Amino acid sequence: MDNSFKIEIISPEKIEFSENTTMTTLPSYEGDMSVLKNHIPIITFLRPGIIRIVNNQGALDEFFVQDGTVEFFQDTLAVLSSSVKNLKDLSKEFLQNLIKETKDKLVQKDISDHERFILSQKLDVLKEIRI
Repeated sequence: MDNSFKIEIISPEKIEFSENTTMTTLPSYEGDMSVLKNHIPIITFLRPGIIRIVNNQGALDEFFVQDGTVEFFQDTLAVLSSSVKNLKDLSKEFLQNLIKETKDKLVQKDISDHERFILSQKLDVLKEIRI
């Protein structure tokens, strides 16, 4: 029995990833959410985090996202994000620059609590990424 479903990760420039998967874990504001075949339809927003995709052979693909939206309908998962990066493509320099930029924004006094929450989430995720 085939337990896979279609996933597409789309940025404004191109389709970043398009494949079949048996399970995908997403960083949503409600918490990390895993999607399997025949999941109920959902629409949600992404918080900064890692999308983990298990393909039909059991291999893992991981993508860092800062924001985005997700829709799952009729066994198709669509992820739309302007800030998606495959972890394999991240350089140590890019990661260090992003951490510095995030820390610099966090110390600003004129940011909202919501922005502070998002930046804190982003910083926590960035510190966990190992290259």
